[in-house]
Amino acid sequence: MHNFKNVMAKKKKHKRELAEEILETSVVDKPEHKSDELQEKPPKEQIKSLFANEQVITEDSDAARELYNQSRFGTLSPEGKVELSLIEALYLCDKKKIIVQDRKNKPIPFEEFLKKARKFEPNIWVRYCVFKDMRNRGYIVKTALKFGADFRVYDRGVKPGEDHARWIIYPVHEGNVFSWYEFAAKNRVAHSTRKRLLIGIVDDEHDVTYYEIAWKRP
Repeated sequence: MHNFKNVMAKKKKHKRELAEEILETSVVDKPEHKSDELQEKPPKEQIKSLFANEQVITEDSDAARELYNQSRFGTLSPEGKVELSLIEALYLCDKKKIIVQDRKNKPIPFEEFLKKARKFEPNIWVRYCVFKDMRNRGYIVKTALKFGADFRVYDRGVKPGEDHARWIIYPVHEGNVFSWYEFAAKNRVAHSTRKRLLIGIVDDEHDVTYYEIAWKRP
């Protein structure tokens, strides 16, 4: 059996030592007062969207379609609305890009939305941590069900349809245990689809560490 906890324990020890070293050597400067010209611009109006069980559907607007055109969030419907997966909607809600509403047009706060999403995807928080981390790094992340994985990830600057995804990712919590048979099966899937395999390990602090696994023949 392969337990990720021992690997993550070494990582956490290194993080603590690094943090202590930074605290000992760093000097904290007082924040400078920003001039009016440097004040942040007011945020754009959030896009309204409807929670529809296993997906979230945006309003018909240019701002909603820009989410798809620029960053490939969701899929574009014939009606001009964007159909988002629960994880995509969680991310955009967290980033204050959309407002998720119920059928009575009442806004659903992020934490409540997360609880509702868990009813459909019990493991959604671990998957969301990996999705969020990859999106924050500038990668486009889409589902990979047909490849037998959670996500497929495109290189920076590449959109689906322009080229193939570079990786497939399996998010796991550090406490999860894989048998070597399961581990090998995931590797075979990546090899057969000509993609690189990443294991995204999420710790209790919601940090993600990635391990790329390669298939080798003697």
